[in-house]
Amino acid sequence: MLRILALETSELTGSVAAAVDGKILAELQLDPQQRSAQSLAPAIRSLLKLIGWKPREIGLLAVTIGPGSFTGLRVGVATAKVFAYAAGAEVLGISTLEAIAAGAPDNITALSVAVDAQRGDVVAQHFRRETAGWLKPVGAAVLVPLEEWVQRLPPGSAISGPVLKKWAGLLPAGVSMLDRACWHPTAGNVARLAHRDYLAGRRDDLWALLPIYSRQSAAEEKWGKKS
Repeated sequence: MLRILALETSELTGSVAAAVDGKILAELQLDPQQRSAQSLAPAIRSLLKLIGWKPREIGLLAVTIGPGSFTGLRVGVATAKVFAYAAGAEVLGISTLEAIAAGAPDNITALSVAVDAQRGDVVAQHFRRETAGWLKPVGAAVLVPLEEWVQRLPPGSAISGPVLKKWAGLLPAGVSMLDRACWHPTAGNVARLAHRDYLAGRRDDLWALLPIYSRQSAAEEKWGKKS
């Protein structure tokens, strides 16, 4: 029996979830009035109290590693690593884009997911439904202008992702948009993906696990221009 604690902090707010062998026992949303740095630890405490788990009983920490909010990703990954170290648990990083794709309805066979990368750009990735039922990545995630991403969408595909909140253009012919409820990653889907990957033998190094950012921060880019 694998007990999983999953953290999702790739956006300004997020969620935490507990699962046993991929079955979600409980999921809590982080306080939307606070940043994840303030709300994550209290949410974890509340979740563990709700389901009656002790930290040492958890076997796997799963966390979104990006792309997403610089601060949110740092907080989530750092918390997962510290918790895993203290509890003697293993850790797995999950792509934010895969976590979003995992929330698509079962009838979606081709999907393109995008998150906001600021300055008019998105980080996007295509997915296709495999025989086992999962939407699996087709190629790597790419950083592209938002309008270019939309115009390149192949007919017959659907789109999802939090960037759609900022987009008000027309969809190309043959492309559909998922319901707004599917646009965001959830800790529950992070837990499900982590269980799948864990059974497949994937493990992450506690000391080497780092967030994957879509680009350098504005401060880093400004510093690079001065160098």
